[in-house]
Amino acid sequence: MASAAPGLDLAAAAAEDPPRQAPRPVTTDESLSDHPIAPDQFDPRLETDKFEIWSYYLYYVGNNGLTLFNFAPTAFQNLLYQAAGDGTSLRFAGRERTINSIVLLSNGISFAIQIVIFLILGSFADFGTWRPNILIALSILAWGIGFGWLGIHEPSKWQIATGMYIVGLIAYQTCLTFWTAAFPGLARNTAYMREKAQAYEAGEIPRSEYDKADMFKRAELSNIAFYVQSVGEIGILAIIVGIMFGVKVNDSVENNNWGLSVLIAFATGCWMLLAIPWFLKEKRRPGEAVPAGMNIVSAGIWQLYRALRQIWKLKQSLIYLIGYFLLGDSLNTTVTVIATLQNSIIAYNTLELTYLLIVGIAAQAVGIYGFWWVQQRYSLSSKTMFNIVAINIVILDLWGMVGIWTQKFGFHNVWEVWVYQAFYGLLVCPWYSYSQIMISEVTPRGREFLFFSLFSIIGKTSSFIGPLVSSAIIDATPSGNTSTPFYFLAALSAVSCVVCIFGVDLEKSRKEQEDFLLKEQAIKDDLAGVGFSSREDVVATSGKDTIDTKL
Repeated sequence: MASAAPGLDLAAAAAEDPPRQAPRPVTTDESLSDHPIAPDQFDPRLETDKFEIWSYYLYYVGNNGLTLFNFAPTAFQNLLYQAAGDGTSLRFAGRERTINSIVLLSNGISFAIQIVIFLILGSFADFGTWRPNILIALSILAWGIGFGWLGIHEPSKWQIATGMYIVGLIAYQTCLTFWTAAFPGLARNTAYMREKAQAYEAGEIPRSEYDKADMFKRAELSNIAFYVQSVGEIGILAIIVGIMFGVKVNDSVENNNWGLSVLIAFATGCWMLLAIPWFLKEKRRPGEAVPAGMNIVSAGIWQLYRALRQIWKLKQSLIYLIGYFLLGDSLNTTVTVIATLQNSIIAYNTLELTYLLIVGIAAQAVGIYGFWWVQQRYSLSSKTMFNIVAINIVILDLWGMVGIWTQKFGFHNVWEVWVYQAFYGLLVCPWYSYSQIMISEVTPRGREFLFFSLFSIIGKTSSFIGPLVSSAIIDATPSGNTSTPFYFLAALSAVSCVVCIFGVDLEKSRKEQEDFLLKEQAIKDDLAGVGFSSREDVVATSGKDTIDTKL
């Protein structure tokens, strides 16, 4: 992530933190639960305050997805259907394809491009202080695409709409990721965590209590951000309803087309205004220093290579990585398939789509707050909350699979899309918070940059495989049944659910992490005994292969 965890890099720690007494070396008969190897460091100048936290929340209220993730896909698919006229297909990417196939293929192309972007730009989020600048630049790109939809509301421009959709989705997803990159730094620089760290270092609390406080603080920021975003989005949608009546979207197809473009532009304007406080209030917490002999890009790729090498030593982390990949792939594709079915059912009626979104977002607000309340009230682990969400994803795919055999049920009726919005908001949307919290549960303290980078790239990879497979399934189906991908999705969800629920053991993971960090501390002590003053010295003297082997 963007904010360096002290102890991760000797040079980074020296650059980031004020002078302090070095922690006492841990002997072989001592436990990490008594003496932290990589305690959090605190610079008073970088302590998180309530204004910074609320500006962080406000950015998410603006980047709520209404622009390039909700209304833009609807506008895109709407223009495709109108361009096809009485037919059901258009020529795209060298052959005739159904509308749903074009949408899924465009999604796959978009996510595939994101992999390349994250491999390159991801390094900026992990090193130095470049992440805020990247977020600003990506946000400006997204705003340009959002306002650009004002000129794309005619069927003849469906090819341009395709490009706008693909680039817009890339901009939205990258903005969201680089915004999320600030989340661990915010949580671990609060006054609350500073007090916990001081108590831990003084031996007043055990490691388990410190880790629990850390987990709950990160869970609090993640869940409250999601909740505030949901409530704020409802307010924006309420204004949008008024705009819909103002442009008379129900009077004609042309008015409906124009209304979609106006909605995207209006939501983009809200995003732009709500992003400004975060750009001004975010404290630029330094990341890692670029190792000697590397540039910012090669360091990012090297970081991914290190993560791939080291995760094999953490079996529970690897199991969750597999489950996260499979379940994320299933959910991303499920949402896309259901969205295409929903748009067809309501005939792209902009006003009805807005009402559906209001129901879905209201349910989302209740769902995320409910999950967080239950977790606090009963002191449940993040794994338990994650398991509940995983089971609900399987139920969602089984619901869709029934629609392959009958038109009475399985996302074929108007009433179903209303029930879906409520079900998805209440019981599935918490995935977007708890999947991220779970990543931190299986990540060794002090190695957040490596593992969050890896999970981010794996998450983007999973986002394009499913849409491509689903598109191929639809194209290969003689009847063109758009529900057939649910065969694949239901099976994928079930397998990934089993992997996550029964394969991931957080107690074993903590032991693996402790063993990993003990061995790493021994290596650092050995390097310190040799007389290296910083990691750059080690790299310069021994070369990258040596440091890879030791660290």
